[in-house]
Amino acid sequence: MKQFETVIGLEVHVELATRTKIFCSCSTEFGGEPNSHTCPVCTGMPGSLPVLNKQVVEYAIAVGLATNCKITQNCKFDRKNYFYPDNPQNYQISQLYLPICRDGGIEIETEDGGKKTIGIHEIHMEEDAGKLVHDEWGENSLVDFNRSGVPLIEIVSEPDMRSADEVIAYLEKLRLIIQYLGASDCKLQEGSMRADVNLSVREAGASEFGTRTEMKNLNSFKAIRRAIEGERERQIDLIESGQKVVQETRRWDDTKEYSYAMRSKEDAQDYRYFPEPDLVPITISDEWLDEIRSRQPELRTEKLERYKREFNIPEYDAGIITSNKKLADIFEETTAICNNPKKVSNWLMVETMRLLKEHDMEPEQITFSPENLAKLIQLTEARAVNSSVAKEVFEKIFEENIDPEKYVEENGLKTVSDDGALRSTIEKVIAENPQSVEDYKSGKKKAIGFLVGQTMKAMQGKADPGMVNQILTELLH
Repeated sequence: MKQFETVIGLEVHVELATRTKIFCSCSTEFGGEPNSHTCPVCTGMPGSLPVLNKQVVEYAIAVGLATNCKITQNCKFDRKNYFYPDNPQNYQISQLYLPICRDGGIEIETEDGGKKTIGIHEIHMEEDAGKLVHDEWGENSLVDFNRSGVPLIEIVSEPDMRSADEVIAYLEKLRLIIQYLGASDCKLQEGSMRADVNLSVREAGASEFGTRTEMKNLNSFKAIRRAIEGERERQIDLIESGQKVVQETRRWDDTKEYSYAMRSKEDAQDYRYFPEPDLVPITISDEWLDEIRSRQPELRTEKLERYKREFNIPEYDAGIITSNKKLADIFEETTAICNNPKKVSNWLMVETMRLLKEHDMEPEQITFSPENLAKLIQLTEARAVNSSVAKEVFEKIFEENIDPEKYVEENGLKTVSDDGALRSTIEKVIAENPQSVEDYKSGKKKAIGFLVGQTMKAMQGKADPGMVNQILTELLH
């Protein structure tokens, strides 16, 4: 039986985190009433002229440096001509001949634990198109130009990936780099990171590539994985039944788990690229490049090594915390305040993860401040609250970002550390539970757990369990 190898390359579009669009001062904020973030430039009105947003260039360079690309210090924009209802000017300003970044690559971990470099052919800047909204009840389509002119970078990989696992590893690494740079939030569900998959199959050992198809409409890692596996099977079935794979663009339908043809290569448009006449070429001086390089933040790989070295937390914990920029920021800021990295790590790894799962939230949606988490850790370390009260207070911090000191004070949750009051409560519990006392004295050491529970109940949960244990053991001997 023939063995087949999958060959995959990706085109990843990333919306940049600028406050304004690439060629005008309209807001890039997601959402908003249709056509409310628009002006004559981004709706393609005659006579309007683009003005380049400098921050777009800086973000593109930062991503290029972080992905080991060569920066094209003299680059320019080109005009890509095509006609589509969501494309207001009937052309898109992009970069064909001199993309800003070229010949880079990032290292991923493969399924067998090895390392592999995925080449990056180029990164170029361009503007996004608008969005067509199809009327479910009629036959009309409406267009919303809010997204038109939002700055994009397109990251074009080499065809170096051989499986869905490698594709996901590459995308996750790319997403983390871009998030750490602050260049984009990379939310697939909001379209701020989108991937088109170019895929072909060939017989194992063959040197020639097979005929490739391009799949669009992939807005989650799960959809990307399913699309790759589905398209691989489709192409192998065609080859094995003696048919040819047609070079075409296909649209993936994730609910049906099937891709269908959108357009074949025969009707591919000639985009008639030419240099953009309304924008001057971009010159990136050595000084500007050095300045951007000097501002590059610590990326995940270096952060992971530093956490293990500096904070002495387990590699697993460090891996989870650094896998998300928001978590890493909270960890560092909280640790800077309370100087207790292990405890900060524990609160993030256990309670924060539990609550994120319960509330079906992403770490980016966390609203509590490092100050309030640090205050809670300081309260527990000072034994001002016990662990069960601390968990209750943390839920409030997570949901409403309350000040734990005030909350503990106002709700009378402080641990009773008055030895006399605690001792008299324990004496009362001993008097009321002769059977448990008898069990304990006859060697059933677990019976003390019941007495601790009764004491905690009598103290409304506001005692230090360690202290309760200590006094009980002393009184029962």
